[in-house]
Amino acid sequence: MKLIVGLGNPGYLYSRNRHNIGFMCVSYLAKKHNIPFDRKQGHARTGIGNIGRYKAVVARPQTYMNASGESVNALLKRLNVKPSDLIVIHDDLDLPVGKIRLRLGGSSGGHKGIDSIIARIGTRDFYRIRVGIGRLDDSESSDAAKEKAVIDYVLSDFTSEEKKIIDEIIPQVSDAIGNLLAEGLTAAMNRYN
Repeated sequence: MKLIVGLGNPGYLYSRNRHNIGFMCVSYLAKKHNIPFDRKQGHARTGIGNIGRYKAVVARPQTYMNASGESVNALLKRLNVKPSDLIVIHDDLDLPVGKIRLRLGGSSGGHKGIDSIIARIGTRDFYRIRVGIGRLDDSESSDAAKEKAVIDYVLSDFTSEEKKIIDEIIPQVSDAIGNLLAEGLTAAMNRYN
């Protein structure tokens, strides 16, 4: 079984925020494969179904971004899924809007949701699909001002121009997951990175 987690913050207030691209992508994936989010388990809204020949649980943690590891750890234990069968979709400030990068393992890149997952499950060895949300130019700010600017930026909604790009990229993330499951990481990276 595969566990596919989209990171974000629960609630209508955050639903269209840049930080919620993981929620948007996993919701699209679930709809495409007729998987309803009809369960509550492991501090998450979940659904179970098939993606290709794989049984999969899709999840949207309800613990808020910075505590995502609490939910992911609980789901891995409850479902008896290994971290090597975990795919996490999340936003990335260091990629231009709409760029996708697949990888296995590595650092969090400063992403607090990924930091939380690594800390709670005790390994970096899980799949990640990073979706670019771009970054504000904060080169002339102090460290404190930069941190506040980043928080304000990720918790703001996409602009209308960015939304057009995101609406095109979300189906590609779904296709990349299907390709990752069917053909493996190298093939998926070659096609989507």
